[in-house]
Amino acid sequence: MTLKRLSCVIVLASLAGTIAFSQTKFTLGADLSMLPQYESVKTPYYKSNGVKISNVLKYLHDDAGWNAVRIRLFVTPDQTLAQEGVVQDLEYVKTFGKRVKDAGFDFLLDIHYSDTWADPGNQAVPSTWYTGTLSRSNPANAVLVDSMYSYTKRCLEYLSQNGATPDFVQIGNEISYGMLWRVDADRCYSSSTASVWRRFTDLLSSAAKAVREVTPKAQIVLHIERSGDANLAKLFYQKMDAAKVDYDIIGLSYYPFWHGDLPTLAATLNMLRAGWPNRPVHIVETAYYYQNFPASADVTDTTDKWPATAAGQQAFIEDLCAELAKHKNVMGLYYWFPEENGSGGATYSEKNLVLKTFQNRGLWNNSTHKMNPGLLKMKNFIKAKRLDEVKDLIGIYLDRE
Repeated sequence: MTLKRLSCVIVLASLAGTIAFSQTKFTLGADLSMLPQYESVKTPYYKSNGVKISNVLKYLHDDAGWNAVRIRLFVTPDQTLAQEGVVQDLEYVKTFGKRVKDAGFDFLLDIHYSDTWADPGNQAVPSTWYTGTLSRSNPANAVLVDSMYSYTKRCLEYLSQNGATPDFVQIGNEISYGMLWRVDADRCYSSSTASVWRRFTDLLSSAAKAVREVTPKAQIVLHIERSGDANLAKLFYQKMDAAKVDYDIIGLSYYPFWHGDLPTLAATLNMLRAGWPNRPVHIVETAYYYQNFPASADVTDTTDKWPATAAGQQAFIEDLCAELAKHKNVMGLYYWFPEENGSGGATYSEKNLVLKTFQNRGLWNNSTHKMNPGLLKMKNFIKAKRLDEVKDLIGIYLDRE
């Protein structure tokens, strides 16, 4: 390389922040849906050195470098599951959503369209959307399509009127097998009939219509958990395209103990880039254990790669960020439930109970309330993305020389 070319490369690298980074926004954050619950019982949050964090949102924005917060929404939260995290009704989301926006974050609204957890094994119709015993005709498909539209529209109007306009709207949570199941025949499989898939895509299109009408600047996320199966992920988004479902972002859950190692994730990301080159991908959920790795038949033991320790959790985050940097279609990363911080309060108390069981995948220690070192390593996602942009700039320049 000539001295002139070397000096130009150095200049390009130094200017990359203003040349490239201003053109691209990468999303980094977490689902913090339980933070207000912990705050309500004065659960302490400390830095790793023991210094108390007086404002968790401000710390995550200013020090951790996060720029987005995801909040889930249930229709009428099932009160029997309050101590399992099912508490986020519209009032809750309105109040927390405004705080999130006021703190400078983008807001991802995760609508579950259920009274309880919606995931690959559970997509229950909200209790207020039907009467009597569920069947394939109760409520009718047309009624559910209308309910999707009217509910989505009402929620977005209310949030927007109260300073909590979402920047991203996730229409359904982990909807690989469809949503609003009345009976097992409503579940969408690769072998399901066209009418079963049509029922599902009609529901999504109805919700998307409401998003476009009320919050036209918001980006719509279609979220599945098939990060570990490229073929099924491909089938899903092909079905969406065939039905002309309106959306902007491919959302994925990725937990290595459920979805496979990083090469498996890479295969899915490569497939999505090849098939949907103009669709950005956001990893809208990820997490890893820092103690007590579960002994369960449905969980793959990954502790040989990442021990279930704070250091192992940190290593997972670093490795994930390094892998995501290789995939230009990945534009967002969210950690799931990093605010987990014990049962509630400074010490265990039935009166202050936020959670009745620990998951041990948060970014604070459940016992000491101190931050795990992996939290600040989340920054690596954006750092790696920006470094990749620098490399692209240098490569473009060298090719032109």
